[in-house]
Amino acid sequence: MVKFSSLFTWLVALSVVAGSEGMAIPNDRIANKLSAAERDLKFALCFNGKDLSGWTHSGNWSVEGGAIARTGTGGSLVYREHKIPDDFELRFEWKVLAGSNSGVYYRPGQVEYQILDNQNHSNGQNPRTCAASLYFCMAPSHDVTRPPGSWNTGRVVCKGTVIQHWLNGDKVVDFDYKDPRWLENVTLLRRRGGDLAARGGALSLQDHHDPVWFRSVRFRRIPEAEQLVSENLVPQAISDAIRAKEEGKLQFIRKRRQKENQ
Repeated sequence: MVKFSSLFTWLVALSVVAGSEGMAIPNDRIANKLSAAERDLKFALCFNGKDLSGWTHSGNWSVEGGAIARTGTGGSLVYREHKIPDDFELRFEWKVLAGSNSGVYYRPGQVEYQILDNQNHSNGQNPRTCAASLYFCMAPSHDVTRPPGSWNTGRVVCKGTVIQHWLNGDKVVDFDYKDPRWLENVTLLRRRGGDLAARGGALSLQDHHDPVWFRSVRFRRIPEAEQLVSENLVPQAISDAIRAKEEGKLQFIRKRRQKENQ
């Protein structure tokens, strides 16, 4: 029985490490480390699990238990060591508490992978502002978030005019922003202040005044010859009631900008 128990424990641990597209949540022993496959793909590790070297902030972020933690109000945590390449793959893990809201900005302006507790935050009522959405632009095809307090894996793949978001091993966003089918989505983001064609931004983790944690943050440049596997994912439907609320939010943003510019 001792040998069987040891084998069973080893198999359970192995199942945590393995997973769809290499994006299963790794256990604590390999958090903030590049796998052999990632090293071959020339991923760069942005967070060493010990300190915030390479990042800038206003004293409101720290390292807790091998994870980046928001510890107070003061603005975003910005990675300054290297800018995000034009064509790139970003991988990271994230965790929130009940009702938390945050985001990962990977291009200039309002281009954001949404971080959210869908069940307990009002943004979860709108698919275009729920977890793994391209915030205020493209809804994910389905919700695969884990409960608050659990680690989730995120992944962003961008090449040319194609943007893909992944959550916990599932591709949930996949679209070409030049495709006329998505004109409404692109226009909505532009009205909010986002430009999907913008390049050369810094990776930024949002301070939205809520508890949030990140770890295993890494990215790579996608070579020109590498082809993406694209699918016609269908985003979750947006009701007329949600569209009306979006319009109200845009009006609020416009008024706030006018005040700031006075």
